[in-house]
Amino acid sequence: MKRPSRRTRFSLILAVALSPGLSVLAQEVSGQGAAVAIVFDTSGSMRDSVQDAAGKPAPKYVIGVRALKQIVNRLAAAESAGGPVPRKIEASLVVFENGRAQTAVPYGPFRAAAFEQWADAFKQPNGATPLGDSMDRAARDLMRSTLPHKHILVITDGMNTAGPKPEAVLERLQQQARRAETSLAVHFVAFDVSAEVFKPVRDLGATVVGAADEAELNAQLGYIVERKILLEDVE
Repeated sequence: MKRPSRRTRFSLILAVALSPGLSVLAQEVSGQGAAVAIVFDTSGSMRDSVQDAAGKPAPKYVIGVRALKQIVNRLAAAESAGGPVPRKIEASLVVFENGRAQTAVPYGPFRAAAFEQWADAFKQPNGATPLGDSMDRAARDLMRSTLPHKHILVITDGMNTAGPKPEAVLERLQQQARRAETSLAVHFVAFDVSAEVFKPVRDLGATVVGAADEAELNAQLGYIVERKILLEDVE
């Protein structure tokens, strides 16, 4: 049987992610809530350009910031009192600074304004890509949360270039989660880089998807946030 084209596959993902009522369904599934730590790549390579939603070249960090704001809107909608069963959301934002992980939005009750304020101010990608270090920092407060469902969402355009390897950190975090009898899921979005770069974390159970441009990035993030984080789908 002929496989669907990449464009068709991403159209299907986008249709699922943006399906009317899916956010409502996410709110109905559980009132327990979700703890989410977002790792956002701010390394120097994010200055490079890819195709934006209009088919024109744009810096990856500009596209990434727009995608981050969409994530914030989705989480805010899930937490909204307008839903049948509002979700409790706790969240943080971790970025890179001088080759090390840096907390941009401290972990705590979800504050959309804090994420948006950082996104509006960010203008200067630079430095290396400390993915493992960033996952470790993201997990510190996340693992202390009383919420049963914990997620680390990594948005990056390259492999780890500083600090511990992400697969080594992930294996340790999984052991920590088992000892604490809690749930920890990790999701990687490979933006303008082959998803195969992250095969070691995928082999440990992480969700790994690729995105070559803005349309694919938005589709994949919509899929992960709605289906993996809010709906708790299991592959």
